[in-house]
Amino acid sequence: MRGGAANRLRAMRIIGSRRTFLAAGFAVATYLALNARAQAAGFQSWVEAFKPRALKRGISEATYDRVMKDVTPDTNVYELQRAQPEFTEQMWQYINRRCSEWRVITGKERAKEYDALFTRIEKDYGVDRYVMLGLWGMESSFGDVIDNPKYMRPIIPALAALAYGEPRRRAYWEAELLNALTIVDRHWAEPSTMIGSWAGAMGHTQWMPEVWLHTGVDYDKDGKISPFGKPDDAMAGTARYLVERGKYQRGEAWGYEVELSPSQARMADNRTKRPYAKWHAAGIRRADGKPFPRETDHAKLWQPVAGGPAFLLGQNFFAVRSYNPSSSYTLALLHLGDLIRGDGHFKQEFPGGERPPTLAEVKEIQRRLNERGFKTDGIDGRTGSDTVKAIVAFQKKVGMEPVDGYAGLKVLARLRQAG
Repeated sequence: MRGGAANRLRAMRIIGSRRTFLAAGFAVATYLALNARAQAAGFQSWVEAFKPRALKRGISEATYDRVMKDVTPDTNVYELQRAQPEFTEQMWQYINRRCSEWRVITGKERAKEYDALFTRIEKDYGVDRYVMLGLWGMESSFGDVIDNPKYMRPIIPALAALAYGEPRRRAYWEAELLNALTIVDRHWAEPSTMIGSWAGAMGHTQWMPEVWLHTGVDYDKDGKISPFGKPDDAMAGTARYLVERGKYQRGEAWGYEVELSPSQARMADNRTKRPYAKWHAAGIRRADGKPFPRETDHAKLWQPVAGGPAFLLGQNFFAVRSYNPSSSYTLALLHLGDLIRGDGHFKQEFPGGERPPTLAEVKEIQRRLNERGFKTDGIDGRTGSDTVKAIVAFQKKVGMEPVDGYAGLKVLARLRQAG
């Protein structure tokens, strides 16, 4: 009797708990639905309030209504904007990953395939083809990811969400949304074809709408400017950007790796600009032993990591840096271009670094990860986000430190050790 009563009491409690849980769940669902409707109403009010600015900009009412009337803001961009990486790459890892053998091989293929295009760009703009190839490889893996839904999304819903709900840079997002609407109004693109990053960068060389509008070039003479499709417009518009905004100098080197003794390291402040002749007089020599071919060009001395390779940086380094204000990005991009040209890796290694893995070694890493249940979304020798996530999971499982997601020789050795 006691057991039966106790069971009935427990059952009643469970039923009561379930009812409470269901009621709470219903309340949460109702709140979320009401909140979603309120947010939708707030966004629609903002769309109406933003319309006069678009009309003042010269965007037709028909275009604005067609594009913005039924747009749903891509609120996922808020999390993407705030997301922090799970780990920090060291400089040598950053460069090795972006200057992978896959990118070098593919870059050499593109150099041959588009030789006539790059010859024309060098003639018209003076930008070295290997700078352009490095930038193309860095920005979109030579056009390979420009419409990949894993990395790209419709940019107008993304920019609308940022313009509406991101207060920190609202004026910037509003301006880029207006630029995107202007592109549609000019019949250069339809909203459905404007696919890019969460921040609105699109195409082969990841143009923001403002760049598309103001430095784009109809280089293939088809009557419109586009960063998609054939790379002609994207390459020419990007070369124009480097010249007009970055002050790229025809015929000048981006810089050189140099030998730097510990006593000379104090000069590597990346601020003092001197002609190469004066750097040579101060005892700074190229790492490959060759002379500086244009001694009157000016450069700054930079050593990214103490004890690692050092560089004299010319104007064209900073021209490329204007495209993305990161010195690590710029160095990796220019090094990738040099590797595609046929030059070798840096003479001086970074402290604690290792050589880049070969294409075959990256494929082996991916194969062994997949065999152990860590999915890389293919065995192609490319270290995309899925491969990085798989390596992170493997490193955590086996206790490797640091957990950095880097597809390098240490990970390969541990995978081989695991059998």
